[in-house]
Amino acid sequence: MAELKPAYLIHGDDHGRIGERRAALKALAERTSGSGGVECFEGDQSAPDVVAGALAAMTFAIGRRFLIVDGAERWKDADIARHLLPALASIGADTTIAFFAREEGRFKVSAQLAKAVEQTGGSVATERTLKARELPKWLQGEAERLGVTLDRDGAQALVAHVGERQQRLLRELETLALELGPGARIGADEVDEVAAHSAEHQVWGLVDTLVGGDGAATTRAYLELTAQGESLARLVPLLARRVREVLAIAQRLEAGEGPQQIKASTKGNAWALDRRIAEARRSDTDRLGRTLEVLADLELASHGASELSDSTEAIRAIARIAA
Repeated sequence: MAELKPAYLIHGDDHGRIGERRAALKALAERTSGSGGVECFEGDQSAPDVVAGALAAMTFAIGRRFLIVDGAERWKDADIARHLLPALASIGADTTIAFFAREEGRFKVSAQLAKAVEQTGGSVATERTLKARELPKWLQGEAERLGVTLDRDGAQALVAHVGERQQRLLRELETLALELGPGARIGADEVDEVAAHSAEHQVWGLVDTLVGGDGAATTRAYLELTAQGESLARLVPLLARRVREVLAIAQRLEAGEGPQQIKASTKGNAWALDRRIAEARRSDTDRLGRTLEVLADLELASHGASELSDSTEAIRAIARIAA
C-alpha cells in the first residue's frame, strides 16, 4: 500500500468520479483502522470550525485516524483562515484528512484550502468533466495506464458506442484491456467487436437472470437499468436478440452438437459465445420459446398497446417468464 499523506483535497465538477474516490478512500480507511478509526463530516457537521475542533481533539482510537470531509466547496476564506489553517499546520503524524469538494456554479473550493493541504505535504487532485472533443485523447491516456494502446479511431468508436460519461467509458475500456490482454493494440474494429453499447453490455446480467428463471433477480436488474435512464422500448429488443441467440444454441445442443462444434461455426467474440452456451445449457428450447412470446407481447405494450405503465407491464412479463 502506498504511504498515506496527511491531507488530500479532491475537487472538481466530475461528481461521479469524486464519489468513487471518496468511497475508495473510506473503504481503505476502514480496512486500515476499522470503522472506529474513520470520522465523516457531512451536512451541518461539515464546517471549518467543527473539523478544526475534531483535528485538535484527542481520540482513543488505535492506529491511524481518518477524517473524511464533504462540502468543502461551500467554505468561506475567512472561516478557513480563522479555524482550519492553524489546525492543519499542526496535524498529527498518525492522522489523514481528506476534503471533497463537488464544484458547480459559484461554489468553488478555496485556493487557501488547496495551499494549506499542499503545505502539509498533502495532495490536491482535480476531477474535471471533459468536453466531448477531449474524451478520445483522455481515453488514450487511460489506455496507456492500463497497459494497452488505443488509437484515435478506436477512442472515437468507444465514445460512439458508450456515450460521453467518463465513468462508463473507463469501465468499458477496462473490460477491453482485460479481454484483449496486456500490450494489445485496440482500434475501431476491436472496439466494434468487443465493446457493446453500454445498455446492451449491462443487459447481459439481465438476460442471465431472465433465462435462468430468477424472477426476483430479473426484476432488480430491470429496475437498476431503468433507474439509469434505459427505456423499456430499448431494452426489449436487446433482450429478445439475446434470447434468440441462446435459443439457437440450445436447439443445436439438443440436436447433439457439442460446444466446440458450435464455436467453430459461429462468428463473434469467443468470450461472449461461451456465455451464450452456458446460458443455453441452463435452459431449454421450450422455455426460451415461451420467453420470446412474452417479450413480443411486452414490446407491443411498450409502444402504447397497454393502459398500464411500462414498469408494471415489465414486472408482469418477468413474473410470467419466471413461472
